[in-house]
Amino acid sequence: MNDRPQTPLLDRVDVPADLRKLAPDQLRQLADELRQETISAVGTTGGHLGSGLGVVELTTAIHYVFNTPDDRLVWDVGHQCYPHKILTGRRDRIRTLRQGGGLSGFTKRAESDYDPFGAAHSSTSISAALGFAIANKLTNKPGKAIAVIGDGAMSAGMAYEAMNNAREAGNRLVVILNDNDMSIAPPVGGLSAYLARIVSSREFLSVRDTLKRLARKLPGPLHKAAKKTDEYARGMAMGGTLFEELGFYYVGPIDGHNLDQLIPVLENVRDAAEGPCLIHVVTKKGKGYAPAEKSADKYHGVQKFDVVTGAQAKAPPGPPSYTNIFAKALIAEAERDESVVAITAAMPSGTGLDKFQDRFPGRTFDVGIAEQHAVTFAAGLAAQGMRPFCAIYSTFLQRAYDQVVHDVAIQNLPVRFGIDRAGLVGADGSTHAGSFDVTYLATLPNFVVMAAADEAELVHMVHTCAVHDSGPIAVRYPRGNGTGVALPETPERLEIGKGRIVREGKKVAILSLGTRLEEALKAADALDARGLSTTVADLRFAKPLDEALIRKLLTTHEVAITVEEGAVGGLGAHVLTLASDTGLTDAGLKIRTLRLPDIFQDQDKPEKQYADAGLDADGIVNTVLTALRHNSAGVSEGARA
Repeated sequence: MNDRPQTPLLDRVDVPADLRKLAPDQLRQLADELRQETISAVGTTGGHLGSGLGVVELTTAIHYVFNTPDDRLVWDVGHQCYPHKILTGRRDRIRTLRQGGGLSGFTKRAESDYDPFGAAHSSTSISAALGFAIANKLTNKPGKAIAVIGDGAMSAGMAYEAMNNAREAGNRLVVILNDNDMSIAPPVGGLSAYLARIVSSREFLSVRDTLKRLARKLPGPLHKAAKKTDEYARGMAMGGTLFEELGFYYVGPIDGHNLDQLIPVLENVRDAAEGPCLIHVVTKKGKGYAPAEKSADKYHGVQKFDVVTGAQAKAPPGPPSYTNIFAKALIAEAERDESVVAITAAMPSGTGLDKFQDRFPGRTFDVGIAEQHAVTFAAGLAAQGMRPFCAIYSTFLQRAYDQVVHDVAIQNLPVRFGIDRAGLVGADGSTHAGSFDVTYLATLPNFVVMAAADEAELVHMVHTCAVHDSGPIAVRYPRGNGTGVALPETPERLEIGKGRIVREGKKVAILSLGTRLEEALKAADALDARGLSTTVADLRFAKPLDEALIRKLLTTHEVAITVEEGAVGGLGAHVLTLASDTGLTDAGLKIRTLRLPDIFQDQDKPEKQYADAGLDADGIVNTVLTALRHNSAGVSEGARA
């Protein structure tokens, strides 16, 4: 007898076609191995853990039943896709997740044919899958489109907009509702699992469709009664009436960790003649890993951790984060003024508003994944005399731009925006980078746009927002820790549109916006060492500009450099427009603008990202020296070195 241990099944699976060669009774072992590989990988790299562990069985079942990549699998948000990546030819790179040059922490079209649609924001999956399904229908191509969407993502209106248009896709579209918070369904038992298998079968769908057609031929009252009886019976057993009204055959709820339930239901839906179908599966975040199951946030996002104990690596002690400073400053404003209220779109802990909610539960509003509603809701509050603070990540505020323009800016309502994650964000990559908010806000009439250079400035700017009543105002601040400056005991109301000189010089002027100020000061030290006397200004405001200060700096220095953590069209563009409109460019002034490059930068360490963008001290110095070399008159030997 051979007592040697059997080769792990996961070693035999490189792509889903290999998975489909396994017998159904082998899938449990494979799922267990996939879960352990996911835990091991995230323990090495950090990243999103709980959500991926919750869909291990579902991922296995989908790839086993459907013919991916010809059947197009679209993951909503994509932060639960690590098991999917392991099964789709990327296991050898899975320990490069979220690292420079490595795999993205989300789905990404450039990575694999098995990622047909990139995602990192919520509630896009059904719309995208519907697009795939209709395209196949129009071109008469085979293939299903499967959208996997979480119950949290179903709080966004976009999901229902897509479902409302899904009828034309027919049986080419399958939506899997991954309910991992028990927010819709009661506990799943044997009866509901049995009903799900029956309801998803071809025979049931065929009979039910026939009965519906017959019922339509009945006299009005009888037709209506038959329809209500059908809805009542199904609603009592499975809660599917809402989805049925949107044109879906509803199946579920079923246990998302039970492969014996998942496989036959998915097969029934795959082979169904009717559709579209919605399968309601119930899963548990962190499933199969005790530390994640016990965690209040289900190990949603983790640092590197010890797989045995679950202990996460602790960052070295340092200054508080900008997010925490914002939260404390906002709490202080709310203690002074009862009209201050706070709004978040499903990110209370990410924006620090969980702390505000602890202190003022009745004045905190988490509206779910509904940024558009959040902004217009804030506009209504402002119109009625409240002082709303809408705290949203820069990259998520993009989703509500029309509301910012139409409902806030045009009406000149004093909505206060706390824009977190401004600038580059490291491991989360381009989908979460706050690259565009200065550009898309500073172009709007009536807006005030501020950027905090450090923690003390953020405190002053939160206070300035709170007392500003003459229109919309925004303060942007980055992810991560501050610089360690002392916080003010009493916040200062900043004069709107006024910057400050941080360091005096004569030859070079660096005009900084936001937290690049620290690098600007380092650059000034390096330039001074070369004999190039350098002024550093913290402009504070991208709009309105401190025109008097800017004109003075441009006319009294040989070279002026603008520095910002944003895309083209921001501060630099506004300074250049000012110089052009006032005729300053006619004098041959050397102006250079430093901003993020015109690309979507991949994930890496933030300091590496900024260095690649030329926004560190070395990049600033090199830009100054290059500008001076092109000015043949009066270039110092230090600048020529």
